[in-house]
Amino acid sequence: MRTLLFIAVILVLAFEAGATPNDSIPVLLTDTEIQIECTEGINSMYNFDFKRADSQFRWLKGKYGWHPLPYFLLGLSQWWRIVPNIQDEQYDSAMIAYMDSTILVAENILAHGSEVEGGFFLSAAYAFKGRLYAERHSWRKAATAGKNAMKYLDYCRNHEEFGPEILFGDALYNYYSVWIPENYPILKPIMVFFRDGDKNLGLKQLKEVANNAFFTRTEAQYFLMRIMANEENNRRAALFTSEYLYQTFPNNAYFHRFYARLLYSTGQHAKAEEVSLSIIAKIDSSYLGYEQNSGRYAAFFLGEINAHRDEVEEAEKYYKLCVKYGDEIGAQEKGYYLYSVLNLGRYAADRGEKEYAKEQFKKVKKLASKKDRTYDLAKDYLKNL
Repeated sequence: MRTLLFIAVILVLAFEAGATPNDSIPVLLTDTEIQIECTEGINSMYNFDFKRADSQFRWLKGKYGWHPLPYFLLGLSQWWRIVPNIQDEQYDSAMIAYMDSTILVAENILAHGSEVEGGFFLSAAYAFKGRLYAERHSWRKAATAGKNAMKYLDYCRNHEEFGPEILFGDALYNYYSVWIPENYPILKPIMVFFRDGDKNLGLKQLKEVANNAFFTRTEAQYFLMRIMANEENNRRAALFTSEYLYQTFPNNAYFHRFYARLLYSTGQHAKAEEVSLSIIAKIDSSYLGYEQNSGRYAAFFLGEINAHRDEVEEAEKYYKLCVKYGDEIGAQEKGYYLYSVLNLGRYAADRGEKEYAKEQFKKVKKLASKKDRTYDLAKDYLKNL
């Protein structure tokens, strides 16, 4: 709390000392010179070169300290440190502090007449705070942040002169305001209090942002990839975006493993093997952002690929590695972990190692939900031993 108050005081002083005249606040979102100045930092951030990115963003803060943009980019840089392993809380406080700084400075430019830009950054900062609070199961804080994000989103609507950046929040609202009650009927009564969305329009807007925006382009591509893969069941479209993101930002652990997942799920096992092996190699070489969670994905895919080839020794090696990574981060109830344990038990049973096989099947029964397929499979394997 003291740290946040200290940051708030410093920001107020910085604004008073460096603010532009009240009636002449420059618009940075559509300034091509600003975009050029931000390009290196943004590309470095998404490629997980956070040291270079933060250096560039701090330089922007020194030059444009009166504007919310550099504070938001510094907060976004913290968020992308979190993304590969969402359970890692070490960057939470820094991210929240930068987003609170964004809010403070955005409120200032909003009060001085910059409604669209002020509203854009207020909506974005509250939205990212809400995403983090939701991941931490702080539902009251998440709801409050989400409510504020919605409030300031209204400042941005119908301002096409600001370009596709402004469409980003509206696109996500249009899509998810329809998708959520379709997939979670219990939430339908709550949605009657919000304006109607349009899922098809949301996808169209998101594609426009992904193709034409600058500051929000990669975020839009990230959501488009996830929506196509997880919600729309359009793996081909998801793979197209995923491949682009991986090739553009090859050291981004999240894009790397999502690409591996889509390659595996679309049956492109040769490429999936190559990409998964590169994930393991980057973990072994201590690349920033590459840790056990990404390794858990890659090791499971490699286990499955070798299993399909009847390369039992190699398959077991990678299933064991998946289990090792899962144990290290407490992911024992995840599907890849459970299937890896199950397959290790199955191989042991085939060799006549009944006691070891029983241990593995009992482990799956203990960890899996009774509704999971792994639970039923483990139960059946135990009966047949």
